[in-house]
Amino acid sequence: MTDLLRYETELLASGFHAIAGTDEAGRGPLAGPVVAAAVILHPGQLIPGVTDSKKLSPQQREKLFPMIMAEARAVAVGICDHNEIDKLNILRASLEAMGRAVTALPVVADYVLIDGTFSLSLELPQQTIIKGDSLSLSIAAASIIAKVTRDRLMEEYDLLYPGYGFAQHKGYPTAPHRAAIVRLGPCPIHRRSFKGCLKL
Repeated sequence: MTDLLRYETELLASGFHAIAGTDEAGRGPLAGPVVAAAVILHPGQLIPGVTDSKKLSPQQREKLFPMIMAEARAVAVGICDHNEIDKLNILRASLEAMGRAVTALPVVADYVLIDGTFSLSLELPQQTIIKGDSLSLSIAAASIIAKVTRDRLMEEYDLLYPGYGFAQHKGYPTAPHRAAIVRLGPCPIHRRSFKGCLKL
């Protein structure tokens, strides 16, 4: 766990005080928004169990979500919906969502750690980290907040647009989801710019 604080510890030693980690969830689905989160931890703070959200079960993520919300110094979410994804493309929408999350933080960040290889259009010092959700605790915390938030949104969409199975696959291109698109056609939250979203 301590290794996950390496980036944050080095930055704190360099004089930064509010280091935000940011990550997104939902680049691959055929439907719904891309959701990003940003998290600022207290200096040296450890939250047991926090790691890359993809390594956790839904139950583990749901358990950690309120802990992060309650214990972190600051948390915020940024969202780009399906229309913005179609307009911008998924990469730009993902970066935009992360930028929105950082900007929405109730504590102003003075440094940003970003999961991935692309920087954000923010006037802040920042660092991209490949597989950052496995290497930085603040990014890992953000990955959990983003994933749980998006999953909950897709469960709500399942009630609005029954028949697609959004509560189960969360919009990802599973065989049942593809079959539902063929059977029903795309619904209003499908990403029209994605292959597989048009009725075959």
